[in-house]
Amino acid sequence: MEHVYVAIMAGGIGSRFWPQSRSSKPKQFLDILNTGKTLLQITYDRFENICPAENRFIVTLDEYEPLVKEQIPGIRNHQIVKEPVRRNTAPCVAYICDMIYARDPEATIIVVPSDHLILYEDKYIEIISKCLDYVDTHDALVTLGIKPTRPSTGYGYIQYDEDVREGDFFKVKTFTEKPDLEIAKAFVKSGDFLWNSGMFVWKARTILDAMHKYLPEVMDCFAGGKEVYGTNQERDFIANAYAQCTNISIDYGVMEKADNVYTIPSKFGWSDIGSWDSLHEVYQKDYLGNAVMGRSVKIYDAANNMIMVPDGKLVVLQGLEGFCIVDTHDVLLICEKSKEQQLKEITIDLKKEDLDKYL
Repeated sequence: MEHVYVAIMAGGIGSRFWPQSRSSKPKQFLDILNTGKTLLQITYDRFENICPAENRFIVTLDEYEPLVKEQIPGIRNHQIVKEPVRRNTAPCVAYICDMIYARDPEATIIVVPSDHLILYEDKYIEIISKCLDYVDTHDALVTLGIKPTRPSTGYGYIQYDEDVREGDFFKVKTFTEKPDLEIAKAFVKSGDFLWNSGMFVWKARTILDAMHKYLPEVMDCFAGGKEVYGTNQERDFIANAYAQCTNISIDYGVMEKADNVYTIPSKFGWSDIGSWDSLHEVYQKDYLGNAVMGRSVKIYDAANNMIMVPDGKLVVLQGLEGFCIVDTHDVLLICEKSKEQQLKEITIDLKKEDLDKYL
């Protein structure tokens, strides 16, 4: 455990969870599951028996540091790795892995998003442990693939080679971004595709070698970082690095190109909770499929709706099916769940119309 680290990516804005998720307090800082803990807190606590608290780092935007400190009491300043701006996952991975490697050249790093649901945590920890053992003896970049339960168009897919395996690990053949429904059906039917969870396990030196090879322009931005990490110069150094960094994902920049990418087919009750529809899928529902968060909601002849309203407001719903109804202190959203992908476009429109205060 001494050389095992966790990097939790917590800088996203969660635009598909608007209007609950706001730029001032995105969904990872919300108790979106109504459990008494935020998604970030659940993710942080999940690794309690994998590595010590001092080896758990949270990568987030500079402005979210107060939220992290509020929600993770006792976390030390250097464990909050602050990005000056959003630059997608490749610069994020480059920064945190380079920083940890400078501290510990023997480091093994688990990289995970901060806002995923995992129902069967014991099974998840078992799989993570297998990954740690595997990368300890193999020069491999491991991505956790989720056995699909349906032809979802909301997830990316990983195709693996059943003929190239070692124990539970298979060589990855292709990555595919979110497909249309017919392609998703074909993927699931084939049996050799997994959902791309966006969770990774690797040796620090292995991912940095791959990034130097496939994304040298990104790694060049962090050249000389070893001398400044943990000093007063780090903040200015990182601001300059991010100003020059390409906005690119680690999947597209490295994982799709590297020849040492492996996956472990997994099943531990996973959802990325990336949208209201995905929350509806995992949330407790009534016999008509309505998922309700709010104490004073009356439902008549309505089915398969996602409803989130304040406890102190009476909401009466009649005759709607397949809708998302979200009421906050200043915004009311009513939209079809099947069309919620448009929420991102809606938030862009609001910004153009100088309605930023609602974002």
